[in-house]
Amino acid sequence: MQSRLRVQGHPIQPMLVTFPFGLFVSATVFDLTDVLGGPAFLGEVGYWTAVAALFAAALAAVAGMIDLWDVPGDRTQRTAITFNLLNVGMAALFLVTCLVRAESPQRGATVVLLLIELVALGVGAAGVRLGARLVRRFDAGRRAEATTFDALADVPTTTTDLASPRP
Repeated sequence: MQSRLRVQGHPIQPMLVTFPFGLFVSATVFDLTDVLGGPAFLGEVGYWTAVAALFAAALAAVAGMIDLWDVPGDRTQRTAITFNLLNVGMAALFLVTCLVRAESPQRGATVVLLLIELVALGVGAAGVRLGARLVRRFDAGRRAEATTFDALADVPTTTTDLASPRP
């Protein structure tokens, strides 16, 4: 399967998924610090980090839906659909926490909201696992993993090697 959305031969969607997941993890760390008695502004930082992650998740979801058109209709398609649904589920849980916090003047987290965020991260971790499986499955035919030091023979070692074109 070739992704429709590619940058220099690499599919975009696996790259995009890392941004919301990393931002959601960061938001949860800020919220955990806020709940444990850290400075109050960390709750607001966690809120805005989660909002940024929601925008990144929307971009990743669109890319995932576009890529879904090219997935063969077998077990792989079910895995890809599950992967996308898990990512959307994680984003939906964080959206709920953001909507609850939007009315608060400090936008700080509570213990219940923090628990919802932790559940969302668990859902997202399952999505990451499925996404890694999909990438390995689709990328296996395109490249072989280097398992010996012989694979390093093509790596340029000097600036002259970097400037000269490869055969």
